[in-house]
Order: sequence, then structure tokens, then C-alpha cells
Amino acid sequence: MVHRILRNFITRLATALLSFAVVWLTARYLGAAGRGAVSLFVTDCAALLLFIGLLGGSSLIYLAPRRNLWHLLLPAYGWATVVCLMGTGAVALVREVPLSYLGHLLALALLQAFLSINTSLLLGRRQEAAYNRLAAGQVALLAGGLLLAFAVLNQRVVPVYYYASYLAYSVPLLLSLRPLWRQPDRRRRGGRRLRATVRELARHSRGAHFSNILAFANYRLSYYFVAHFADARAVGILSVGVALTEAIWLIPRSTALVQYVDLIHAGKAAASIASAMRVSRLTVLSTIGAVGVLALLPPAVLAAVFGPEFGAARPVILLLAPGSIIMAFQILCSSYFAGLAQYRINNTASVLGLLMTIIACSLLIPRFGIQGAAVASTLSYTVSTAFLLYHFHRATGAAPWSFLPGPADAAHAWSLVRQRLHS
Repeated sequence: MVHRILRNFITRLATALLSFAVVWLTARYLGAAGRGAVSLFVTDCAALLLFIGLLGGSSLIYLAPRRNLWHLLLPAYGWATVVCLMGTGAVALVREVPLSYLGHLLALALLQAFLSINTSLLLGRRQEAAYNRLAAGQVALLAGGLLLAFAVLNQRVVPVYYYASYLAYSVPLLLSLRPLWRQPDRRRRGGRRLRATVRELARHSRGAHFSNILAFANYRLSYYFVAHFADARAVGILSVGVALTEAIWLIPRSTALVQYVDLIHAGKAAASIASAMRVSRLTVLSTIGAVGVLALLPPAVLAAVFGPEFGAARPVILLLAPGSIIMAFQILCSSYFAGLAQYRINNTASVLGLLMTIIACSLLIPRFGIQGAAVASTLSYTVSTAFLLYHFHRATGAAPWSFLPGPADAAHAWSLVRQRLHS
């Protein structure tokens, strides 16, 4: 498991570095206002993709080992198309945006949705190598397209991001079709079996994905509060601080993803708890180290890297740092309950976090701006994580401090690093 997690982590680290390049390119060449506009567009796309998960999402991973892939693919594609059309219409009603913006939103949301469906099915079939290549390739194409447009062609306008995204999502989407086609599932219409699979997918998706919708609100609702009470420039500065701290989440997510896939294939949790806890402690230890390094970055470095306006992101990073460590606990616990299809616990935790987000954003952002948004996020993570740790203890007997690394875990981590360096 450790070696699979390391391979997954290395791929995700490469993806995170490329994502950092995207953040840097949009901040450096578009400024804080342009970066804010890009962040709001990405948030709109992500909001549409969330509702696509009501007939797909992580449930595709859960059902892929158990059902015909084509019985899962067809309804997921159809639902994605309906959601993107309705979601784009909803954005047109609630926000004053140009018609061209809506066109890009619809097209790019569809491309992302279809790619997400394909890669989820591949991951459910333990095609982790293909999944990692497609994920890394998508971000590499986006970063490469932006670099070409900004630095070589000298096109420093927000629409450049849209056109680079077309390249970044369409190419991996086409490449993902080959490994899907090579799966042994019979490609035929299923009649009653297809209808039964659709009902099962809908049942699992409602429970599994509701918490994701709420979690998204926890992560991004502050952007809309800041846009309302401040401006796009403030959103841009906030988005850089959030992007840097959330990049650290790739460490617990790499562990959680592998453990989730193993859990849905094994069907039992008891046998994996002992080894999973050691891996979880190593994950928390790595997260603490990464947060410490990020917190040490002075404002001058941020200004030098992203531009003079972004030195103001350091207070945001410092206020988000405790929340980033707390999120490691949350990600590990929530993947455990998701792997056992115990969605109600994750959903309740997300509801509690969302309530804290709304209250804290309403009180703190009008007075403290982007720093208030950072505090609101940390408070939200704390509330939802405390609830998950309590139920994790009840389910497994592992106390919250069982996640805390000790000297033995640090020594084990160092031995693993030395093994990888020598190999």
C-alpha cells in the first residue's frame, strides 16, 4: 500500500506543481483582477460538476468493479449533459455575464464532466496508472497552453484561459476512450439490467455525493462573499492563498484515494485498520511538514513569484495553515466512511461545516475581508473534522490522537525516503 501511495503521491505532486504553474501564470500575467475572474469561472465550472455527481461521481468508482461499465457510462453522460445545460441557464439568471462566458462555461463543463466520468470508471477498475497519466496530462496541457499564449504570443487576456482549457480537456478525453474500450465488459444494451444499474447508481450517488456538494460550498462560498463585499482583485489574492494551502491536500488525498479503492474492493474495514493507521500517521506527519514550509514563506517571496499585489496573500496562508492540517484528518476519515458506503456520517459533517461557513463568512468577511474568509474556512474544517473523528473512534476504536505521528513514525518515514532515494 505504501508504494502505491508513493506512486500516486508522486503523480499528484507533479499535478500540483503544474497546477501551481497555472496559478502563477494567471496571477503573473493577468494580475489580481484577472486572476479573480479566472477563479470565479473555475468555481462556476466546479459548481456544475458537483451536481453531475448526483448520478455519478465517486459512485462510479464504487460500482465500476461490480457492474457493466457501459451501463454506468451512458446514464452518467446523459445526466451530465442535462446538468450542464440547466446549470448554465441558472448562471445566466443569477449573474450578469456575457453570452460568450456562458458558451465557454457550457462547453468546458461538458468536457470536464465527460473526462471525470471516464477517469472515475478507470480508477474503479484499478487502472491507476492510466488515471494518473490522464490527470497529469490535463494539467500539463493547460499550463503549456497558457505559457505559450502569455509568454510567446503575448496574449494577456482572460479568454486565453478558456481556449487553453479546451486543449487541456479535449485531448485527455479522447485518450481516455482507449483504455475504457479495452475493458472486457460486453458492449450491448442492457434492458432491465441497464435500468437496474441506473437506479443503483442514482441511489449510491445521492448519498455519496451530497457531502461533496456541501464540501464545495465550504471551500468556495467565501469567494462569492468576497466578490460581493470587496471586488475581483480581493478574490484573486484570496485564491492564490487558498490554492497554495489546498495544494498540500494532495498528501492526504493520495493516501485516501488508495485506501478508498482498496476498501471498496475488499468490502471489509477491519483487516485494513491497523496498517491504514500507520500510513495515516505518516500522511499527517508529511502534511505538517509541508504546512510548516509554506507558512515560512515571507510576503516578499510571494510578491516576487506572483506579482506585487500578492504579498497580501501571506496572512491568508497563515490563517489557513491550521485548517490545512485539520483537513488531513478529515480527508482520511471521510474516505473510510465513503468506502463503507456510510454516507450519512460524511453528509452530517458537511452540513455542520457549511453552517459554520455561512455564519463565519457573514460575520467576518464584511469586517476583515480576505483574512476573515481564511478564518471562516479554518473554523468550518475544525467543526466538521471533530464530528468525523468522533464517529471514526466509535466505528474503529481508534482515538483521534491515534492519527498523531510519533518518533517511530518519523523514523519509518525517513527509512522509506532513503529506500526511494537508493532505488
